[in-house]
Amino acid sequence: MIGQLNGKLIEKNPTELLIDCAGIGYEVKISLNTFSAIGNDEAIRLHTRLIVREDAHILYGFASKEEREMFNHLISVSGIGPNTALIMLSSLIPDEIAQAIQTEDVRTIQSIKGIGAKTAQRVIIDLKDKVLKMTFSAENMFTQNNTQRFDALTALVSLGFDKKAADKALDKIATGNETVEQLIKEALKIL
Repeated sequence: MIGQLNGKLIEKNPTELLIDCAGIGYEVKISLNTFSAIGNDEAIRLHTRLIVREDAHILYGFASKEEREMFNHLISVSGIGPNTALIMLSSLIPDEIAQAIQTEDVRTIQSIKGIGAKTAQRVIIDLKDKVLKMTFSAENMFTQNNTQRFDALTALVSLGFDKKAADKALDKIATGNETVEQLIKEALKIL
């Protein structure tokens, strides 16, 4: 299996790269997030995943290990193939997908082109435990207000409130400047 490529960038398109590694040109499919993350430097390093099918060997490339790890998790879900996983990673960064899975935010996952309600629910069910084990670098962690919102949601659920109702209540009040305590108090008034 090819896990990484170090080489010279020959061509760069929003969905594909051509990388020269010791005289061999590798075509690598990429997400829009990877496209944005790579500069126009000649020297390039990509984390990769090789998918072997009956009719093709396709190499997928990622700017970060976290993106490759999320790709691997996504393609393990029934109904999500490599191309759909790339679309998901083009629409959302791995942290946003992980947060949507952890908070069971079907709406966010379903907002991605090609993902229906059943597939979004399957992603959440299949990956919830796996995503909790994923680690992200400090720069890529959830934003402060999303962490506070997640903590407030967790607290409300542990108090016995329905997760969907608590999520809707937090949607109504969250402006991004509240503390966890303020979010919980305001949500309790609505619930």
